[in-house]
Amino acid sequence: MSIAAELLPSPSSGREWVHGALECLAQEAARSADTHLLKLDLPAFPGIDIYLKDESAHPSGSLKHRLARSLFLYALCNGRLHAGQTVVDASSGSTAISEAWFARLLGLPFIAVMPAGTAPGKVRDVQALGGRCDLVDDPAEVLAAANAHAARGACFLDQFGLAERATDWRGNNNIAESILGQMARERSPEPAWIVCSAGTGGTSATIGRFIRYHRTCCTRTRLAVVDPEGSVFAEHWETGREDLTARGSRIEGIGRPRVEPSFQRHVIDRMIPVSDKDSFAAARKVSAELGKRVGPSTGTNMVGVLTLADEMAAAGQQGSIVSLICDSGERYLDTLYDDAWFANQGN
Repeated sequence: MSIAAELLPSPSSGREWVHGALECLAQEAARSADTHLLKLDLPAFPGIDIYLKDESAHPSGSLKHRLARSLFLYALCNGRLHAGQTVVDASSGSTAISEAWFARLLGLPFIAVMPAGTAPGKVRDVQALGGRCDLVDDPAEVLAAANAHAARGACFLDQFGLAERATDWRGNNNIAESILGQMARERSPEPAWIVCSAGTGGTSATIGRFIRYHRTCCTRTRLAVVDPEGSVFAEHWETGREDLTARGSRIEGIGRPRVEPSFQRHVIDRMIPVSDKDSFAAARKVSAELGKRVGPSTGTNMVGVLTLADEMAAAGQQGSIVSLICDSGERYLDTLYDDAWFANQGN
C-alpha cells in the first residue's frame, strides 16, 4: 500500500473515504509541474516553428496521466468508485500504466484488460505498479472483457466511453490551456495547427473544444488529428458512419477498430491518415533529433506535423505547429527500438 493510501480514511467510513481520495488526487495535481514544450529546429522549414509538448514527463510516463486522473475523479464524484473496490479498464498500455499508478496511490486493486500483442514493457510497467493484466487475444474483445470484470463488481473507468466528458475542456489546467500558455512568448504564439492522435478521442475533443471556446486567443488555430492504419477514425470523420469496423491499429494507444463515443468528429478540422511504416520511421528520426526515445504514436503525430509544414511552406505561409510526445520510447525497446524488429516492418 502506498504512503498516500495509508493516509486515507478507513474503508468503513464511506463518504469520508471518497473525500479523502479526492483530496489525495488534488494534492497529487498540485505537486505535479507542467510538462515541457520542446522546440524542434528543422532547417527545411524556415519561418515555421515546430514544438512538441513532452507528456512523457508525467509521473506515470505519458499523456494518459492527465486522463487517468480525470477518470478517477469522474468515478469518485459520480459515486461509482468506493473504498477497496477493484478498478478495471480496457487499454493497450499507457492509459493502463497511468491508471495503475493512480490506483496504487489510492490503495485500490487494478486490472488492465489489454490486447495480447501489447508491448511487453508496458505489461511489466503495469505489474510493477501492482496492477494485474488480463491479456485478450482478439483486440476487438477488450471492452467485453472489461465489462465482464465490472459485472463482478469492479469499477469500469471506461476511457473510451467517458474520456471526453471526464476532462474539463474549458480550462482547469487541461492540455490545451497549457499549450497556449507556454506558447505566449514564442515568435508565433497562436499555432496555425495543433496536431494530435486519437485513441479514446478525449485529447482531440478537449483541444478542439478549447480552441473554439477561447476564440480570442485561438482565432486561427486549427486541429489536425492523425490516424494510423487499421483505424476507423479517419473514415468516420469523412463519412459520419457509426457502424465502421477495422482490424485495429498496430500503433499502440491510438486508432481504434470501431467508432468510440469519446471521439468527437465535429471539433476536428483535418484528419491525416498515416502509414505504420512512416510512423515507426518518424519516431526513430525524432528520437535522434531530440536525443531521447519517443513512442510510435509520437512518430504518427510527427508525420502529420511534417505534412502540414510542407503545405504551409508551399503556400508561402509562416507560423507555428504544436504536437505531443505521447510517451517514452523506453517502453518499446522490444519492438520499435529493436533493430531486427524494425527491419521486419519494411523499413
